[in-house]
Amino acid sequence: MAPDRDLAAGDRQRAMNLASAAPAARVRRVLVINPNTNPLVTARVREVCQRYDGPQLHFEVINPESGPFSIVSDEDKQQAEVNALALIRQHLPQHHDAYVLACFDDLALQAARHMVLVPVIGCCEAGIAAARAVSPALAIVTTVAAALPGIRAMMRRYGAGDLASVRAAGVGVDEAARSAPDAHARLMRAVEASVQEDGARVVLLASGGLTGQAERIGREAGVPVIDAVEAALRRAGGMS
Repeated sequence: MAPDRDLAAGDRQRAMNLASAAPAARVRRVLVINPNTNPLVTARVREVCQRYDGPQLHFEVINPESGPFSIVSDEDKQQAEVNALALIRQHLPQHHDAYVLACFDDLALQAARHMVLVPVIGCCEAGIAAARAVSPALAIVTTVAAALPGIRAMMRRYGAGDLASVRAAGVGVDEAARSAPDAHARLMRAVEASVQEDGARVVLLASGGLTGQAERIGREAGVPVIDAVEAALRRAGGMS
């Protein structure tokens, strides 16, 4: 019996040696760029990223050092686009496996895709795809009314112009990120109107300031709610 025990012990040792010699699983590294300079929005995005961070997936979340605090006007968008592209260019030597632009405007998306050979994911594009997988009867809820024309234009670009209603909650991006009671109440009114008046069966949250709030809003509204930023993170991480 001793030789058998010795043989089994030898097999176990060889297996351990092979395991230790095997190369470690490669970590997928994703750079997430919040194009505005609001640290609270960046923190909200980072909190969602941390839900998915693991041995084989890591998100790095950054924002520009200067630029618009919130992206509302055309001038804001132009500056934010320049800043986002500069950050991608700055981080090229780190060889990330994917990039996420954590802004519903999908600003700099096409330009970024021409800069790198890896996926660049926009929140609007990813969010619409995730919402349409739930139901074609979708509604988009954003923060401020100034964002509505740009969102409607993107809906047409992505082939969802006839499917989606678009509403603004009348809440600033910073206010949305803080999720104060009054801001949350206004947001819920917009979501509920989308369902009751527009016939939506799924709601897409269209602002970085709303990152991480989909589960709570969906629970209270009784309808599936998609976080556009989280949808982009999942796609970049290979989860959808």
